[in-house]
Amino acid sequence: MVAEAKQNGVATMAGSKAQLMSVKRREPALVSPAEATPTGEQYYLSNLDQNIAVIVQTVYCFKCPSGRGNEGAADALRAALARVLVHYHPLAGRLGISPEMKLTVECTGEGVPFVEAEAACDLALIGDLSTPDPAALGQLVYSVPGAKNILEMPPMTAQVTRFKCGGFSLGLAMNHCMFDGLGAMEFVNSWAEMARGATELTVPPFLDRSVLRPRAPPVISNPHYEFEEIADVSEMAALYGRQELMYRSFCFDPDRLERVRGLALADGDLEKCTTFEALSGLVWRARTRALGLAPEQQTKLLFAVDGRRRFVPPLPKGYFGNGIVLTNALATAGDLLSSPVSRAAGKVQEAVRMVTDEYMRSAVDYFEATRARPSLASTLLITTWSRLAFNGADFGWGEPTMSGPVTLPEKEVILFLAHGKERKSINVLLGLPASAMDAFQELMDEI
Repeated sequence: MVAEAKQNGVATMAGSKAQLMSVKRREPALVSPAEATPTGEQYYLSNLDQNIAVIVQTVYCFKCPSGRGNEGAADALRAALARVLVHYHPLAGRLGISPEMKLTVECTGEGVPFVEAEAACDLALIGDLSTPDPAALGQLVYSVPGAKNILEMPPMTAQVTRFKCGGFSLGLAMNHCMFDGLGAMEFVNSWAEMARGATELTVPPFLDRSVLRPRAPPVISNPHYEFEEIADVSEMAALYGRQELMYRSFCFDPDRLERVRGLALADGDLEKCTTFEALSGLVWRARTRALGLAPEQQTKLLFAVDGRRRFVPPLPKGYFGNGIVLTNALATAGDLLSSPVSRAAGKVQEAVRMVTDEYMRSAVDYFEATRARPSLASTLLITTWSRLAFNGADFGWGEPTMSGPVTLPEKEVILFLAHGKERKSINVLLGLPASAMDAFQELMDEI
């Protein structure tokens, strides 16, 4: 299955969808914690939080059960948000800069912008959220007008949109510096628990991020190529500048995923291989070919590894913050394309094994010493939501019928998203220049 949308010169179907939705927003209101919370202090963000301060927009869609409309949805979610913010009070603050010139949260308690809206269509018009669609889905998420940088944006916003059919959507814009995917899932599920009447959270947040403070003095014990700048000898910047960015999603059902693993294991170079390793190797190689990179072009694969259980000691249950660490693999385009899939999958495997407690603490210390940011030049960044159970977000109207991202945060990002009721399939979402997308499509059709 392939779904498509275009950015800038928006495809006709996507453009008409955006027009038909015609979402009308009310003025935002601030939702503050329902009880007094600490104010007047700065909330520490770790070095793992500093490097991923990007806004992630997601949408959850709900069909109302028979006999129950959507009239009370906004009020219920607003009241539950106030209660859950007592536990997650930094989300009610505002981002600032610490004396050390790092991002921090000013604990002001002023609240989360909450918007009610109405769409002039049924929920069915949205489709299945299998492909990012900024023009249409962006109407379901509130962005602060005129904000020039993240310091002018709150850590999160929420928008509840009612549809003519009786369904509704919850659109969230959340700064990645506040939590990674698992942390965001635990927050949304905790919010849903409060909406269903819970008085205690199943997984209370552990707020103290100082457990990830850098060592003094910093100890950089590993190479960190994730920060390395790579020369663009293939003139990719020019290609992206000439052609519009097209989004497509490619569905890998269990049978297709097994074929991908079979490709990675076919020549016997790897004794075993996970689905993630095989699929990552496949798309890294296919994207490299589709973009027509020069054989001597150095390429970098970045992906996040959950460090919660890899740290020594492990991070506390409910850790509120980013517990993920970027790892990397390097190869020239010529090496990738002249070798079987096992070569790329093996490099992914090596990158996973590299993530030890010492590697992660070295990464924390590397930022402390250099303040470097990961470079995305000639890079593919894979992020995976395939293990996140966002479908458990039942606010009292049942589980969401679908959920997904509004857009991808950067053109270099590919997202792995669980698909289907049993979540055994994986949707691969990506954006490429038009000519490269057609080439990538042909490569995927061969699987």
